Amino acid sequence: MLKNYFKIAIAVLKRRKFFTFISLFGISFTLMVITVAAAFLNKLINEDYPDYKRERSLYVAMMEMRNTKEGWLNRSDVSFYFLDHYVSKLKALEKMAISTRAEASNAFVNNKKLVIEYKYTNADYWNVLEYDFIEGKPYGPQEIANASMVAVISEETRDDYFGPNVPAVGKYISADNINYRVIGVVKNVSKTLYNFAGDMYIPYTVSKQDWNEVALLGNCNAILLARSPEDVPKLKREFESMMTKVKTPDKEFDKVSSHADSFFESLTRRSPAGDGENSGASSVIRLLVGLLFLFLLLPTINLVSINITRILERSSEIGVRKAFGASSSTLVYQFVIENLILTIIGGILGIILSALAIYFINSANLISNMHLSLSPIVIGYSLLACLLFGLISGVYPAWRMSRLNVVSALKAQ
Repeated sequence: MLKNYFKIAIAVLKRRKFFTFISLFGISFTLMVITVAAAFLNKLINEDYPDYKRERSLYVAMMEMRNTKEGWLNRSDVSFYFLDHYVSKLKALEKMAISTRAEASNAFVNNKKLVIEYKYTNADYWNVLEYDFIEGKPYGPQEIANASMVAVISEETRDDYFGPNVPAVGKYISADNINYRVIGVVKNVSKTLYNFAGDMYIPYTVSKQDWNEVALLGNCNAILLARSPEDVPKLKREFESMMTKVKTPDKEFDKVSSHADSFFESLTRRSPAGDGENSGASSVIRLLVGLLFLFLLLPTINLVSINITRILERSSEIGVRKAFGASSSTLVYQFVIENLILTIIGGILGIILSALAIYFINSANLISNMHLSLSPIVIGYSLLACLLFGLISGVYPAWRMSRLNVVSALKAQ
């Protein structure tokens, strides 16, 4: 039976080639956009280089101080003082990676200006995160204690500054007119991971910044590593309990808040939907679902209209089959299967277009060092969306077809 339905579906597709083209284009293009977007979200949210310990990690990236009487606030990254004086004393904490936001400096190589974004980090930054060292090694507690003028640079920075694939360990690189000895070269990090991406990493103790300044707002963020995934809720509760004891040194504010979040929550808290109290995760999810629904709705309506036109053109066939005893449920089943076959063909074309689009995005390096991939999860969700697309666009036209009167259907021809 399915074999016959497939033959009929192919014959119907060949009958009106223009309608078939519009249908397949709508399905494949829609699926391509959804697949590429899903690949991007998969890259952004799931564990990725160099942050492979997300199941054990909490992220502290924002501090908010409020004046509840006058209704205004101040929001920024957290201070080193806050992380060192309060967070480092949490009992459920195994290690804490601290880094600053990236700062830009100019270097001149062969009379060309090179912008180098550098970050200050602590020693445990290299123990929590798993950077792939192409050359050398990271700096450790000794370099931090001695305020050693050393640096770890990215592969891209090495190639731009010293030349492609030229060994850099032991050589000196300049940032803000200060020379640092390169002790390690790491694989590039995607710019989408802005907390981890950088051109150069330096021990925080070489900075002229007063790290002991009593303040809560600053330019730091941290990853809190629990001893096991089971300890993450405990670490989160301990952090929240600690925050009730934190007092703001600025008398203009009477309320202070900061959170240790999962990776996704930390992203959404910085979005317009998030604030000091609400991570905004649920709002972002609703927004994404709403956008997906709207994006699927337009081509679905278009495909429904085309399917209704196709069915009305086949009214004589429907009338004859009904006259010979075919039930409405049998006809509905046939036309839904035909539509699913159409959407599956469109889905296959969509996956091919998605692979080509992702190849183009990766080759063009549209987002620095970001490499998308068609993972099984992405393909699975895309095919599921394709089947859902086929069912939604096929059920209503099939129902309309099943209600055609036999005499009216035959007279229509």
